[in-house]
Amino acid sequence: QVQLVESGGGSVQAGGSLRLSCAAFGYAINEHCMAWFRQAPGKERELVSTITWHGTTIYQDSVKGRFTISKDNAKNTLYLQINSLKPDDTAMYYCAGDENRYRLCEKTFTYWGQGTQVTVSS
Repeated sequence: QVQLVESGGGSVQAGGSLRLSCAAFGYAINEHCMAWFRQAPGKERELVSTITWHGTTIYQDSVKGRFTISKDNAKNTLYLQINSLKPDDTAMYYCAGDENRYRLCEKTFTYWGQGTQVTVSS
């Protein structure tokens, strides 16, 4: 059974930083595309960043230069380093994993974590 467990969210002031983690169980992150999504209150869920099984990354324009996606294959954990936080970054952040192995990232993801809340105050 696949489980993705996020942690690291919190309440911070604008300009602060957080590092989100997503620990994977029953799922080898070095074989799959993984992603971070976020959903703000009253808004649709949006893709923040993806990382392929071999480490190629893509970012949403609004987070380029501030967010960094990475992974530690030995720990089977995905990360999202968030710097220069803005109030607009306030959202529930979810990690997601692709079902396919050794493929480029697709638009849909099969496995999801429960989310970790990030709240940024001005």
